[in-house]
Amino acid sequence: MGLSGHIIRRLILVIPMLIGITLVTFGVSRLVPSDPLVVIVGEKALDHPDIVEAATRKWGLDRPVHEQYALYVWNLLHRDMGVSFKTKRPVAEELAQYLPATVELGFCSLVFALGVGLPLGIIAALKSGKWVDHVARLISLLGASSPPFWSGLVLLFLLYYVLQVLPGPGRIDTRVVAPENITGLYLIDTLLRGDLEGFVDVARHLILPSIILGSYTLAHVSRITRSSLLEVLQTDYVRTARSKGLPERRVILVHALRNAFIPTLTVIGLAFAGLMAGAIMTETVFAWPGIGRYAVEAAANLDYPAVMGTTLLIAVVYILVNLVVDILYGIVDPRIRQGE
Repeated sequence: MGLSGHIIRRLILVIPMLIGITLVTFGVSRLVPSDPLVVIVGEKALDHPDIVEAATRKWGLDRPVHEQYALYVWNLLHRDMGVSFKTKRPVAEELAQYLPATVELGFCSLVFALGVGLPLGIIAALKSGKWVDHVARLISLLGASSPPFWSGLVLLFLLYYVLQVLPGPGRIDTRVVAPENITGLYLIDTLLRGDLEGFVDVARHLILPSIILGSYTLAHVSRITRSSLLEVLQTDYVRTARSKGLPERRVILVHALRNAFIPTLTVIGLAFAGLMAGAIMTETVFAWPGIGRYAVEAAANLDYPAVMGTTLLIAVVYILVNLVVDILYGIVDPRIRQGE
């Protein structure tokens, strides 16, 4: 099976997973609480017959369960996830409003994690047992064991309050005009407007949360890269390449890293999905208006439509990212797309 067949097979497998997600969210909406109208319109609105009748008709609650599920999927396909109890706005619109902030923060965090974690893991593997290796493992240990709510507050206290070298919470300074909403990504929107001052301010606000959010991913990327590369360096084909007199840099970059990168790709994929889904602690500490903070506020207010919409979005993100990782597996390792 070639690469195209591998991609088609993975795309087909996504369909039952998406159906499974909708089945789970549909079942939850019917189980918690027991009356689905409470989830859809809110407890106070139950005293208004016209609202109850409209919701019953829209969601087909007077129909058989299979028809209700079909209507639920139909509404989802039309970006209808219900209305938030707190804001009275469509949940899909609110998720679209909060998602760009999480995407921007998640992407910058991943760039930081890969930019530091990959070289750190490679150097640690090449200098195994030496002081560089011990320092790299110590950095990984600190990144993996430091909880974001603690390390975030510590960095805010030191770099924002004491030294005043970086800005505090928020996505942009209150004295700077937010860019016109073109893509929702402030870094891109400020560049499109030619607002250099705004771009610098947004970039400075991204530094601290990106470091905190990316530290955990950095630690895992570094450790997996180190262990995978150490294992690959002991294989026969690497020893053969060295015995042929190939330069060490070529042996590492061409022969070793490509195979060592496959386990790291799994970690990167799962980490990227987690970052895109929203980091609850980081976004809460830094008052970042993203999906994670939105989920916390929705749960605190028992806003069931918002919680369910966020859960559905996160599940879809994980599926799509895993799909991309599976396709990249087939590109990196031909044995995988051949089914070996």
